[in-house]
Amino acid sequence: MNKSTHFAKKGEVQRNWVLIDAEGATLGRLATKAAMILRGKNKPQYTPNTDTGDFVVVVNADKVQLTGTKADHKEYWRYSGYLGGLKTESFREAMEKHPERVVEHAIKGMLPHTTLGRQQGMKLKVYAGPEHPHAAQNPVKIDLEA
Repeated sequence: MNKSTHFAKKGEVQRNWVLIDAEGATLGRLATKAAMILRGKNKPQYTPNTDTGDFVVVVNADKVQLTGTKADHKEYWRYSGYLGGLKTESFREAMEKHPERVVEHAIKGMLPHTTLGRQQGMKLKVYAGPEHPHAAQNPVKIDLEA
């Protein structure tokens, strides 16, 4: 009897669309679930060196929460490369200006920092409000508590 491991090839992966409602969700828990789906780790044909994941649509990103006092202390920073070029903004400021970037940053930080990870990150769509333009793809709504 031949017992061989099956590795998913690039063209034979069937991609689904998944909808996640971030209303009232904790940022880190939402991000781990979304990153797992983007990588395809929830599928039996998961292959580490191939993109086997699904598309993820996150709605209501402006209603995501943090636990404890992190909302007051968490900071996001970026550096231009010049002297004095370090810019910081708090979680609250970032949520007021661009809540979809906060959720995107959390999810993409949990993906591999390689070419494959960037490819998987492109399958992530985040929207601040409840509407999204991907109704034609019929995304399946999943429950975060499950």
